[in-house]
Amino acid sequence: MELQEKLKILADSAKYDASCSSSGGNRKNNGGIGNTSVSGICHSFSSDGRCISLLKILLTNCCIYDCKYCLNRKSNNIKRAIFTPEEICTITLNFYRRNYIEGLFLSSGVIKSPDYTMKLLIKTVSLLRHKYHFNGYIHAKAIPKSSSSLLKELGSLVDRLSANIELPTENSLKLLAPNKESKNVSEIMEYVKTNQSKKYVPAGQSTQMIIGATRETDFQIMSKSSDLYHKYHLKRVFYSAYVPINKDNLLPSLEHPPLIRENRLYQADWLLRYYNFKVTDLLDIQNPNFNVLIDPKADWAIRHLEEFPKEINTCSYNDLLKIPGIGIKSAKRIISSRKHFTIHLEDLKRMGVVLKRAKYFILCNGKYVTNRDLFNQKFIEKNIILEEKNMTALCKEQLRLF
Repeated sequence: MELQEKLKILADSAKYDASCSSSGGNRKNNGGIGNTSVSGICHSFSSDGRCISLLKILLTNCCIYDCKYCLNRKSNNIKRAIFTPEEICTITLNFYRRNYIEGLFLSSGVIKSPDYTMKLLIKTVSLLRHKYHFNGYIHAKAIPKSSSSLLKELGSLVDRLSANIELPTENSLKLLAPNKESKNVSEIMEYVKTNQSKKYVPAGQSTQMIIGATRETDFQIMSKSSDLYHKYHLKRVFYSAYVPINKDNLLPSLEHPPLIRENRLYQADWLLRYYNFKVTDLLDIQNPNFNVLIDPKADWAIRHLEEFPKEINTCSYNDLLKIPGIGIKSAKRIISSRKHFTIHLEDLKRMGVVLKRAKYFILCNGKYVTNRDLFNQKFIEKNIILEEKNMTALCKEQLRLF
C-alpha cells in the first residue's frame, strides 16, 4: 500500500479523538528541528491549553477490541492500514518542513496486545527524538493494560500523554466496551501524576469522554470531570459528541451528534477550571442537565438573581468572575483600574466587558445599567437567549463566505 493511501486512511481514522491540544511544554532546540518554547520556531506553545497545528494520525486502525461506538472496532468492515515507525517519521518531518504542522498527535488501535502496541509507539517517537532530532511538540496516547516500564519510557519521550476514559461510568464502559476497564486508565493517570516532571510528560496529561452514547446526565459527566481534575491533576478533559457511525442495538438512534450539548460541557468545564465554580453551583440531582439555549454561566446567574446586581467598583474579584460578560482578563483590568479611578460604563467597554450580557447583572456607581423595573428572571432570560440565537445565525452566515 502506498504511503499516501495509508495517510488518508489513518488520518481519517483518528478524527474522532478530540484529546489533542498542547499546553505547558518547553522542549528546547538542541541542534535538531522544531521546539515547543515560547520564542522558538514553533509558534504552537500555549500555556493556557490552546491547540496547535498537529499531524493527527493513528499508527494503525487495526484493533483487537470491539467497542460498539468506535469506527475502528474489529467487527467493522473498513479498510485497514498500519504505518511503520520510519514512515511516520518521514511524514512528520516532511509536513513540518513544509510548515503544515508544528507537532504530532499519535494514537493507535490496539494491535496484538497493549504492550506490543506501546513498543511500536515508543519506537516511533524514539526515532523522531534521537535519530531525527525532532524537538517539536509530541502528544501520544498511552495504551491501557500496558506495563509501567513502557509507560515510563513513552512518557520520557513525549510532551503530553493521554489515556481516554471513553465513557463517564463503569457500567457504560462494560455495556459498550466490554474489553476495557476504567481502573486501567486510572492506573495510567496515577502513574503520570506521580512521576510528572520537566523530563517526564512536561505538558501534563489529558483524557476524553464520549458524550451522548449512553444515558449519563451532564451532572454525572461534570462530576466525573471535576474528580479527574482534582485527583489526577489533568490539564484537560475533552468532550466528544457521539457520532452515530455504527449500527448496534446498544447504541442510541441519533440523526446528528449532540454538538450543542458538547459545547455547553466545554463552557462549564472552563468555569470549573478558571472561574472558581463548583459542579454543584451549576447542576444538581433536581436539575441534572444544562439548558441548551443559554450558556452555563448566564444560566447560573439568572437562577441566582438574589446575588445581583453587583457593584463594579467594589465587588471582589471572585464576584466579578460570576458576572456574565466578564472574563478573567476583564476582571483583572477592573480590579487594577479601580485602584486609580472610579470606573464608569464607557470604561467597561474598553476593558473588554461584553456589556450586552453584563448589563443585566451590574451596578456602575450605584446605577443599574438598564431599566431596573425589568430586573426579573423572565425578561433577562428571554433577552439573553435571543442574543445567543442572533450570534449563532451570524456565525452561520459568516461561515458561508468560506
